[in-house]
Amino acid sequence: MRTPGMAVFKHQNVEDFYETQEELGSGQFAVVKRCKEKSTGTAFAAKFIKKRHSLISRRGVKREEIEREVKILQQIQHPNIVELHDVFENRTDVVLILELVSGGELFDFLARKESLCEEEATQFLKQILNGVQYLHSKNIAHFDLKPENIMLLDRNAPLPRIKLIDFGLAQKIEPGADFKNIFGTPEFVAPEIVNYEQLGLEADMWSIGVITYILLSGASPFLGDTKQETLANISAVSYEFDEEFFSSTSELAKSFIRQLLEKDTRKRMTIEGALNHPWIKSCNHTEEEAATSGAKMKTETLQTKRLKEYTVQSHASVLHNNTYANVERFAHVVEHIGVMEAELSEVSGANRTLQCDVEALISIYNNKEARCKEESDAVRKQLSQTCYEIHNVETSRRLLQQDIKALDISVESISRKFNQRQSQLDALRQELNSELHWLQELIGPLHPDGSNDGFQSTNVKKAMMELLHQSCRAELHPETKQALK
Repeated sequence: MRTPGMAVFKHQNVEDFYETQEELGSGQFAVVKRCKEKSTGTAFAAKFIKKRHSLISRRGVKREEIEREVKILQQIQHPNIVELHDVFENRTDVVLILELVSGGELFDFLARKESLCEEEATQFLKQILNGVQYLHSKNIAHFDLKPENIMLLDRNAPLPRIKLIDFGLAQKIEPGADFKNIFGTPEFVAPEIVNYEQLGLEADMWSIGVITYILLSGASPFLGDTKQETLANISAVSYEFDEEFFSSTSELAKSFIRQLLEKDTRKRMTIEGALNHPWIKSCNHTEEEAATSGAKMKTETLQTKRLKEYTVQSHASVLHNNTYANVERFAHVVEHIGVMEAELSEVSGANRTLQCDVEALISIYNNKEARCKEESDAVRKQLSQTCYEIHNVETSRRLLQQDIKALDISVESISRKFNQRQSQLDALRQELNSELHWLQELIGPLHPDGSNDGFQSTNVKKAMMELLHQSCRAELHPETKQALK
């Protein structure tokens, strides 16, 4: 709600009364942030509008334009129109404290649905028409009706409430006054704006026709590849109901669009005619009834795939400043030429200075590049030498591994031969012991008294060992001979 007796501009610090929070959106010269009123804890939206500080500057918004927007917002209070709560001003900005509209854009909400029946579409359109009817009853034209300015108060409600926002281009139409201008968003402006003709409330009705066309088809009726092509299509009223897009659309809906997209403003349907149109009147449920009742919908069901594609392309391609230049700017062109030439001269001087700086930087860069190249070549040579040495080490390692493997094989072969000879020696020892035992048995009876038996036995053993050595000397290796000793 607006504060009764609200001052037009409060020259106080907005931070003393409101706690600003995250950014919600931005435009060419405005930023919208969520804020909370410190005294009540109520959430609002704070719109920070950048002020223009000089006549020749094109940055920011003229104070008289901000005052006009504030004055219009102070005059209106309707369920389907955003409400102004407070206004603050500082050195650089005017801050509008507005009703928080957090449900997002209508088209984004509808695009998330799998399908959309015409009765649902007319329920939302009727809310738009109700808001516009209220404006027109006060001779106020919005002049910037488009999907981005049709928001939802709360998308989680059974039937979300529409809120019309952004009254930066809105005008109070005075009877008999000559008002012409070139402004708005090209895709949605009426032919009289394109042709720089007398403007009135009828321009809003044309925009509603374009919005309805897009809502039901997901296609824009006049949008061309360029702005000039779009303007030419609007001026010629060049559009059609392509069967690809309108195969499921009723004739009543097409009739509603035709009567809005009428070039002759005298024949174009008024807001009262739109609200009384059979297609809109067929939606005879109030918002509460639509939210609570299971009213039977029309059989015409519209696919939202193309609407989804349109919203994605719209968000990706439409710039924040996708509006026409106000013709008031052209009135100052001649006056500003001298100033612009002086500024261009300064820019030229700065450009020459910058060119010298760039040349100096290029020279420094070339010197550094040469040094880096030399260092890089040295490092490359060192790296090459290191790689060569690593290659040699790797080759030596492989050869050493081969030698170790050959040595292992030789050792294994020697060990195997040693075991064979050891076995032979064991066999020979056993055979010798057997022979000695036999000799002892043979000699024993010859010396029954045992005299000189020890001496003779020793001699016999020596003789037998000598015979054994002689027989094995040809076969045994030195290692084996050493073992026998």
